[in-house]
Amino acid sequence: LYRDARECLTLLSQRLGSQKFFFGDSPASLDAFVFSRLAPLLKAKLPNGKLQQHLKSLQNLCNYCTSILSLYFPWDGGEMHPQPHAAPLGAPRVGGAEGGDTEEDPHKRRNQLLSVLVGLAAMLGYAFLSGIVSIQRGAVGPAGRQPIALEEEEEEE
Repeated sequence: LYRDARECLTLLSQRLGSQKFFFGDSPASLDAFVFSRLAPLLKAKLPNGKLQQHLKSLQNLCNYCTSILSLYFPWDGGEMHPQPHAAPLGAPRVGGAEGGDTEEDPHKRRNQLLSVLVGLAAMLGYAFLSGIVSIQRGAVGPAGRQPIALEEEEEEE
C-alpha cells in the first residue's frame, strides 16, 4: 500500500509540474479532491511518517497545498507548511509540535462563555414554555403586610 501511495504521489507531482492547479490557473473539482487528501497527510501527526516524508520531498505538492490554504483558508494558510529546514528529511522529529499547538485560541474563553449562555437561555426558555417554571405576580405593596392581610381574611371567614 505504501508503495502504491508513494507512486500515486509521485505521479500527481509529475502531472502538476510547475502549474498552480492541475488544469491551469483556475481550480477544478480534481484540485478540491486532491487537496482534500494531501492537506491532512501533510499537516497531521502520523505514527508512521513514511508517506508524509515522501510528500514533503515533493516540493511542488507542498507548495500546491500551501497555495490553496492561503488562497481559500487565509486564517490557517500560514501554518500549513512546517519549517522545512528544522530537520533534514528522514530525521525523526523530537519534542513534538512547535508554535501552533502551544498557542491557545484567542477567542476560546469568549466562545465557551457564549456557549454556556446560549445553553442556559435555551434551557430556561424550554422550562418557561413547557410550564415547568412559571412567574406569578403578587399584589404590589410591602412584603410584610401581605401575609397579615391574608390571615385577617381567613379569620373573618
